[in-house]
Amino acid sequence: MATKGLVESLYDSLARGDMKAVAALMAEDVEWWFHGPRRCQYMRRLLTGEAGHGDFRFRPRAVTAIGGWVVAEGWEGKHAYWVHAWAVDGGVITRFREYFNTSVTVRECGGGCTSTVSGDGGTLWQSRAPAQGGRSLPGLVLAV
Repeated sequence: MATKGLVESLYDSLARGDMKAVAALMAEDVEWWFHGPRRCQYMRRLLTGEAGHGDFRFRPRAVTAIGGWVVAEGWEGKHAYWVHAWAVDGGVITRFREYFNTSVTVRECGGGCTSTVSGDGGTLWQSRAPAQGGRSLPGLVLAV
């Protein structure tokens, strides 16, 4: 299964509440990283069984494959914007980055990134967060 299809299958399985199918798509020791308010760790709670599949529904608005990574983003209203970056290796998800109420830029850094970025050279993907009603979102760069 292609990387994008694997991640789309993960979201479909989550929507159905089929955690056995979700587990089959993920390595046993997934590396996880989160940025956002602690109360918004919805995916971690869902994947670890701390919350049920109806507590927060992830409905991706866009899913994009970037090399071995797949980036998904979605939002519910103007106060719940999320970006997920999934690394797929050997047909399973091995790494997961979760950003909640955070703008994300994915950049190519194969030759090494510098601390100053000029222009958009190397930018592979950029968040398309909906209007936040006058609020700004913190921004992060995911180097791949």
